[in-house]
Amino acid sequence: MRRFLSAFLIVLAVVAGIIFTITFVEKLPSFPSAVDAARISFALILEYVPLMLPLVAFMGTLLAMYNLTRSSEGVIISGAGLSPYKTMRPFLIIITIIGIIATLVVNPMAIRMNQNNLNAGSIDLVDNAVWLRESNDGQIFTMRATGIRMTDANKMIFTNAAAFVQSAESKFKERIESREITLTQDGQFKATNVTVFGPNGAPITRRTWEIDTLMSPDNVLERHLKPEQVSFWKLPNFIKSLSQMGLNTRGHLIQFWKLLFLPLVLIAMVVLGFAFSQTNERRNFSFGIKFSIGILTCFILYFITNVFAALGVSGSLPTVIAVLVPPMIILSAAAFFIVSFDTI
Repeated sequence: MRRFLSAFLIVLAVVAGIIFTITFVEKLPSFPSAVDAARISFALILEYVPLMLPLVAFMGTLLAMYNLTRSSEGVIISGAGLSPYKTMRPFLIIITIIGIIATLVVNPMAIRMNQNNLNAGSIDLVDNAVWLRESNDGQIFTMRATGIRMTDANKMIFTNAAAFVQSAESKFKERIESREITLTQDGQFKATNVTVFGPNGAPITRRTWEIDTLMSPDNVLERHLKPEQVSFWKLPNFIKSLSQMGLNTRGHLIQFWKLLFLPLVLIAMVVLGFAFSQTNERRNFSFGIKFSIGILTCFILYFITNVFAALGVSGSLPTVIAVLVPPMIILSAAAFFIVSFDTI
């Protein structure tokens, strides 16, 4: 356990350091001080943890097994009669605990740290547009816009916008079209030079238009967050709310299953790393070759995982199947190789 945990932490530190350096250099020109850029970079590293943990688990397993083989401890362990499954049991215990902590603690903490850095680019588009709907003061307000941006005054501007106002009984009252509609912090939609269509369908041009709302730029961002920007604990209720609104929830379901089955994915990668580290040699001189092939295999598996996730998002596969199939394939193939090698 100690050998694997130390190897895992070394690899994690190296990978996190590389990501931090790249992110810090990228963010530095956008922030007034290096401290702010470093804080944002650290928050992003925590957000990337579920993405990089499988690779770190695989590389950590290879490094731990290489150290055991180089010091002849691997040979002693095998000579003592321990099967490969007993040998990797401490690895699996540690990686399961790490996966649970990453899902239940690290992910919510990363989301909470990054909430202060949300912007209009964080909006999850539906049909390549932003949709807003609200029932307020006995009327229903609905708006569709193809573009969105934030201003320095913390106002949200919707471009190419079309808004509809209906009564509480869903009776049409008016339709508003404008190149830009602004949402202010004090709860108002405002626009200039708008075209208003009344119940009779006749267009009227107005120089100014405004309507009160309970929305603000902050809660609009929260309502339209992308799947990876929602905490694991909040995802079930978030998915339920989207379903009640009739919106597509497959992307959020994929994210939920990914976080839920993260420990299983890490277990599969540890077993795969253990399969790559099998050797009959006293000293593993082929470690470099196996390490290179293993890294290449990880990238191939990452591509396959993304393909299955895309199939789940598109509806070609059930979301839970799209997330479960890749780790089960990895686990089965690695276990089969270990059994075959052990019985030679």
